[in-house]
Amino acid sequence: MNIAVVGTGYVGLVTGTCFAETGNNVTCVDIDEAKVKKMQSGIVPIFEPGLNLLFDRNTRQGRLKFTTDLAEAIKDAAIIFLALPTPPGEDGSADLSYVLGVARQLSVIIKDYKVVVDKSTVPVGTAEKVHAELAAGLDESLFDVVSNPEFLREGVAVDDFMKPDRVVIGTSSDKARTIMKRLYEPFVRQGNPIIFMDERSAELTKYAANSYLATRISFMNEIANLCEKLGADVSMVRKGMGSDNRIGKRFLFPGVGYGGSCFPKDVQALAKTAEENEYDFKILNSVMQVNRIQKSILVQKITQYFSEDLTGKTIGIWGLSFKPNTDDIREAPALYIIQELLEAGAKIKAYDPEAMDNVAAEFGDKIQLTKTQYEAIENVDALAIITEWSVFRTPDFEKVKSHLGENKVIFDGRNLYGIEQMREHGFYYESIGREIVNVEKEVNV
Repeated sequence: MNIAVVGTGYVGLVTGTCFAETGNNVTCVDIDEAKVKKMQSGIVPIFEPGLNLLFDRNTRQGRLKFTTDLAEAIKDAAIIFLALPTPPGEDGSADLSYVLGVARQLSVIIKDYKVVVDKSTVPVGTAEKVHAELAAGLDESLFDVVSNPEFLREGVAVDDFMKPDRVVIGTSSDKARTIMKRLYEPFVRQGNPIIFMDERSAELTKYAANSYLATRISFMNEIANLCEKLGADVSMVRKGMGSDNRIGKRFLFPGVGYGGSCFPKDVQALAKTAEENEYDFKILNSVMQVNRIQKSILVQKITQYFSEDLTGKTIGIWGLSFKPNTDDIREAPALYIIQELLEAGAKIKAYDPEAMDNVAAEFGDKIQLTKTQYEAIENVDALAIITEWSVFRTPDFEKVKSHLGENKVIFDGRNLYGIEQMREHGFYYESIGREIVNVEKEVNV
């Protein structure tokens, strides 16, 4: 099948590459000429585990191509995926200008029947708006508009696409349904469902799923904060909760708040949709408030430890991306934490396996980025762990102690280490929702 993917951001590039992997001919189109030239030269512009291999194979075999010419990209395509940005506006609503702008262009260049698919995360009613833009220049027999939300997790996006839990397709057209079913059947051979529904329900499904997961995270962060006041251990509470099969184990890890390109934007957009429809979505408003506060939790702990004065203190930071296995720093808690620490007078040394170029573009010379995780903690007053990269889980603790020198202080925003482990190594250790380890104080007592 011939496919066009409009937009080569995170979703568009993974989508196009994975469709090519199952034998489709895919042309990805983007207005960024420099980016397109890089991809034509074999350079993958994002970091995503496993993507390079598929990208190289399918470009080499001619199934995956790139262009800046929209008309060229869609000429022979049976399906056109719109994988375009929908950034939040100042009021929290999703900006549909990119999606509707491309639909407007398509309305004058489509010559034969196409299935136009909203792959971007869009508010309820967007399929109707895209339909209206297309219908302004086309006979309605020449197109169908489908909602097909993505459920990709950065860091495992290739696996998520190739082996989806489910595929959600919103359409009222039998013709489009048949085409989309044929496209996705190779991805669900193990029996996971292709779920067909109306367009509005499909659009809401994506927002509902992400908002629910964000709610779980915020709930556990609230439980963790309460644990600190009650002397309970959130790690034990989490295990007790997660073993209940009605609840499950995933998205119950407390930390320094959620970030990324999806959760913050989608929760905000769904709350805005509710507001526009005169519905007070109390839970979502609380989720956003909790997350804003949680991003400052680690700064509060650090500031309190240093008697409310961070002037001249140097904090080493491990982890900058919003989650491990990606270079994405959109809405990353690390950005908020670093900014607050800088405003409080602290100096920053930081390391991340993949996200440092993006952070350098954000902060410039305001912070020091290092080549290794251990260089980031040389002569610092404390280590703060913000992203749970695997490389940080089992460091050489003797090396950590030697680099930290007299200041054996760790603030762990992801609960990577065991309490007794930290006690044995002699650290001052604060995490989220667990007891504080203060060996010096315990010895003196």
